[in-house]
Amino acid sequence: MPVQINPVLTRLRPYPFLKLNEAKKAALARGLKLIDFSVGDPHERTDPAIREALIESVEERSRYPMSEGLPEHREAIAGWIRSRYGVTLDPHREVVPTLGSKEAIFSLAQVAIDPASDRNLVVVTEPGYPIPERGAEMVGARVLRLPLLEANGFLPDLDSVPDGEWDRIAIFWINYPNNPTAAVAPLPLLNELAERASRHGFLLASDEAYSEIYFGEPTASALQVRDRSQVAVFNTQSKRSSMTGYRAGFAAGPPELIAALKLYRPLNGTAVPEFIQRASMEAWGREDHVEAMRAVYAEKRALFMDFFRRQGVRIAGSEATFYLWCQVPDAASSEAFANRLLEQGVVVAPGSFFGDAGEGYFRLALVPTIEDCRRAIEILESVL
Repeated sequence: MPVQINPVLTRLRPYPFLKLNEAKKAALARGLKLIDFSVGDPHERTDPAIREALIESVEERSRYPMSEGLPEHREAIAGWIRSRYGVTLDPHREVVPTLGSKEAIFSLAQVAIDPASDRNLVVVTEPGYPIPERGAEMVGARVLRLPLLEANGFLPDLDSVPDGEWDRIAIFWINYPNNPTAAVAPLPLLNELAERASRHGFLLASDEAYSEIYFGEPTASALQVRDRSQVAVFNTQSKRSSMTGYRAGFAAGPPELIAALKLYRPLNGTAVPEFIQRASMEAWGREDHVEAMRAVYAEKRALFMDFFRRQGVRIAGSEATFYLWCQVPDAASSEAFANRLLEQGVVVAPGSFFGDAGEGYFRLALVPTIEDCRRAIEILESVL
């Protein structure tokens, strides 16, 4: 008799990037050299001071870390939030460190949804990061996908939510600066969502992983809204400090939510090791490496924006993040277009991988080195 498996897990659509990984493996096996712009994993080095803080914090005796995090780590996070956004949080009641942001985003539905309640709807946006939707599906919640359309600046059309559904929403997810469209949300939209969250009793959950990658004015945070009583924000140092492998991030929100997360997190073993926390404290306390990182991405962005304009490839989104969201320049599907580039050694992500609303676009992650970016442009000169 086969082992019983949760049917929700077996019904989930395969993660599309697994398919792309197989195509990359096949290309490498054929001897093709790839320049990979498909995944948002920075190639830039982690600042030496952060690495040194990590090494110096590894003790001879290993011990279990506290799931709620070191008090001084929570204080460092709250200090960065105050410095960056002018918002004062109680570090011991409104902040908890997380293993990056992905695990906390996935598990939020387990903490913030009552399975016995009629309030069981999770709103997500597409094209977008699939983890909020999959976390909702795993607890049996209903999911409503709001398309992010270019005609609306890749912002959600709140009027498209049926009137009868607002009081059934448990969690409304947003992600700005946005992956994959590179759009930025204005503070008035964040305020409107926060006010609706307060009025209808749902949690506004804001994934702000790309908050520090911008090319003009600093981006707004949902922490800056007038009423934060129903707002949770998730952020990470993966992009800000090129620390993807460290898995260092935080959740910030109302005390009752943070208290619930502190109850939940010991159950699934998501405590952040102390040496990671101390490296994270070093990173939150400094901005010089972040400013240098933005300058590097700005240089890469300028290279591709100039190239795509010369080639007639329309850039639909480029305001923030290290992504360019571009229109497929021919009648092919986004996946067929990406496969054509892959055969030449340049890997991009098809827009369809981020949901039906992403068809017709492709995403280019500006993570390879400057040298590889220039080499990729030379290859694409003869392809586009």
